[in-house]
Amino acid sequence: MSYTVILQQESDGGFVATVPSLPGCVSQGDTRPEVVANIREAIMVYIEDCIESGEEIPTEVGRETIEVESPA
Repeated sequence: MSYTVILQQESDGGFVATVPSLPGCVSQGDTRPEVVANIREAIMVYIEDCIESGEEIPTEVGRETIEVESPA
């Protein structure tokens, strides 16, 4: 499974990560590698909770990522 993760750098230098397709799935870390590891774990816990409660696992159907080169 693949999920889009939004990373935001905080004013104190730490990071917050959210997963738009998984409401409430948020984590933080002091460094970029740490927040990525933490949000990966949070995603796994979220999916496990969905399975245990019999809920459907959210997907990102219809979402695309497009990269473009800078015109400069």
